[in-house]
Amino acid sequence: MNRQTTNISSLIAAIVTAFIVFIGLNSFVIINPGQTGVLSILGKAQDQPLLEGIHFKPPVISAVDVYDVTVQKFEVPAQSSTKDLQDLSASFAINFRLDPVKVVEIRRTQGTLQNIVAKIIAPQTQESFKIAAAKRTVEEAITKRSELKEDFDNALNSRLDKYGIIVLDTSVVDLAFSPEFAKAVEDKQIAEQRSQRAVYIAKEAEQEAQADINRAKGRAEAQRLLAETLKAQGGDLVLQKEAIEAWRNGGSQMPKVLVMGGDSKNSVPFLFNLNDVAN
Repeated sequence: MNRQTTNISSLIAAIVTAFIVFIGLNSFVIINPGQTGVLSILGKAQDQPLLEGIHFKPPVISAVDVYDVTVQKFEVPAQSSTKDLQDLSASFAINFRLDPVKVVEIRRTQGTLQNIVAKIIAPQTQESFKIAAAKRTVEEAITKRSELKEDFDNALNSRLDKYGIIVLDTSVVDLAFSPEFAKAVEDKQIAEQRSQRAVYIAKEAEQEAQADINRAKGRAEAQRLLAETLKAQGGDLVLQKEAIEAWRNGGSQMPKVLVMGGDSKNSVPFLFNLNDVAN
């Protein structure tokens, strides 16, 4: 009898000890750096968030939801129409974190992080992209991509801030437009290249024509100067000899007899057989 009583007492003591250990282990929670907890007692979230450290919580009747408040990154697709009614699609990489002070409100209104992304960040990204895209044409969205992103960032920040979501950075991963517009852009580029080529050829021809004019002017001036020099040094006979030499060197068939001269008062008649000159 005593042995049975002893066994029962030992069992009770073991149960009590186990219960105390269980209560002790479930009476405290440790919140690590980069985390924030929300304490719920009997299903009701308490007003004060649990920041990093060790915290007491009523055992059995309480639970703690832990949220990661470090930087999170998600890629969110979005589609919109531009001011000129062209389809434009994009994919945004969004870096954000939860505001530790507002985690309790997030827990009450949104629940888990997956809900936050699906129910808040994704639709607000879509709406923010629509706002930014509607301000410009599709061509402006492409050529002024930084301005598109700036408008998108401003719209997204203002929309997510009230939910306790802090946007740290966004980037446009991909920006695409309809195949029809892509073909139009390609055709426009080809036309511009052809136009630039035509302008280049026209300028090249103009420069070549001007070069010919300049060369002709140069030759005429050189001949004039040469003629003046020859007249000063040798008179008309020297000019006649230079003309014959130029004719012969040019490869033309020369006549048997050539008469050159001017007014008999100013120059001597020049009559000779060109075969003699050739020999």
